[in-house]
Formats: sequence, structure tokens, C-alpha cells
Amino acid sequence: MDHTRHTRLTEAELTDAVLTGATIFGPDNENVGYVSHVHGRGADAQVVIDVGGFLGIGSKPVLVPARELDFMRDESNAVHAVARWTKDEMKALPEHVD
Repeated sequence: MDHTRHTRLTEAELTDAVLTGATIFGPDNENVGYVSHVHGRGADAQVVIDVGGFLGIGSKPVLVPARELDFMRDESNAVHAVARWTKDEMKALPEHVD
């Protein structure tokens, strides 16, 4: 997927309502998970990503700062992000418990 044509989200858009459900891609465009929910908003937002699994079963929730992800909208207006971590690297992060 060519992300260069996608519109980056503004800091004001980094909210639970906008980011929840967004697909997260790794540096090689591998689908690594999706945003299950967000703590906070804007520059201080923390994103909980369910990594791995299938339809939420067997996935591992991890917490990362939203600023560490490149959030954008594609041509169909769907929100997604690119992470610097691979799926295996994200799975190695500590499990997040709300």
C-alpha cells in the first residue's frame, strides 16, 4: 500500500472516536493489529493496539504513544496507521491491562 498519497491526521483528530478500529500496519505493510481504544487525546494520547489473533480472539493488547504511529486517512476516508514495529516486535511489548 502506498501511504504517500494518504492524508495525515492532525493532532486534534487523535481521539478515541476517530482512532478506534483503525488498522495498524508494520513497516513492511503487514497488518499487525487494530486500535481497540485510546487513553487521552491529541499529543498525549496513548493507543491500545490488539496485536495478532483473529477477530479479537487470541490477540494481545499493547499500549503505545499515538505520536509513535503515523495515522492517516486513505482514499476511502478509512483511518489507519503505520508503525515502526513489526508484528513480532509489537507482540514482544508488555501486555496492557486496563
